[in-house]
Amino acid sequence: MPETPLPAQSQPYPGRTEPMDPQPKDEMRDYEGRGLLQGKRALVTGGDSGIGRAVCVAFAKEGADVVFGYLDEEDDAQHTVKLVQEQGRKAVGVRGDVADEAFCSQLVRRAVDELGGIDVLVEHAGTQKPVNDFTELSTEQLRRTFDVNVMGVFWTVREALEHIPEGGSIIITGSVNGLRGNKSLIDYAASKAAVMNLSSSLAQTLMGRGIRVNCVAPGPVWTPLIPATLGEKGTEGFGGQAPMGRAADPDEIAPSYVFFASGRMSSYYSGETLAPIGGEIQSS
Repeated sequence: MPETPLPAQSQPYPGRTEPMDPQPKDEMRDYEGRGLLQGKRALVTGGDSGIGRAVCVAFAKEGADVVFGYLDEEDDAQHTVKLVQEQGRKAVGVRGDVADEAFCSQLVRRAVDELGGIDVLVEHAGTQKPVNDFTELSTEQLRRTFDVNVMGVFWTVREALEHIPEGGSIIITGSVNGLRGNKSLIDYAASKAAVMNLSSSLAQTLMGRGIRVNCVAPGPVWTPLIPATLGEKGTEGFGGQAPMGRAADPDEIAPSYVFFASGRMSSYYSGETLAPIGGEIQSS
């Protein structure tokens, strides 16, 4: 788990793992698979680092082949490929921006070409940028946040649906901020609330096809996006506000995705949200 408190630090967007201090645990080194996803085909958006990387490796340890999308973090993406391949599974990283509808279609087609279909779709790619005051929130930033966090999910799911068979699983990454808002991550919180609601709607829409749709809504997690977007002021002591007094490592979040991906574990779950948020109690 990350040290407490985390030291102040910053780096250019979208962030890389190597400069982080301390290094996040996102390689699932002590995780032992049980064949829960043996032979499954997974597509993960935002799979190069952090939670996305941990999910890719956990899926591989459970027996799945993985295609993942990433923005431009080449070193991180290649490391994720290596980690998946070390488990004897296929791994392909595809570079591009989910804010581009054409790329979302291309990513799905590449996954189908490489894997022959998609059994598990994880919508994880996201962006955030804090503001000190609501009036600072520009239309350009608002549109960028929603294009990545919301429209990218719509476009990818829409393109993938014809390739997801009965018994398939869609998992959307929400956020604790989508549950209760955030005074500085205003557009981010709104975008996460939108896709969490989308998860519930899709669950109802796809029930008849036997496709389960669920959401994972993490609290503070130590990933490259944090120093790349929150800067020194935001990273110092990051996660200390959680009742557990610390941020999570990605390795602590990835098992929630395994749970929803596995029919053996969650066959009676759809339209649900798992919220690994460090002990914060959410009222219904």
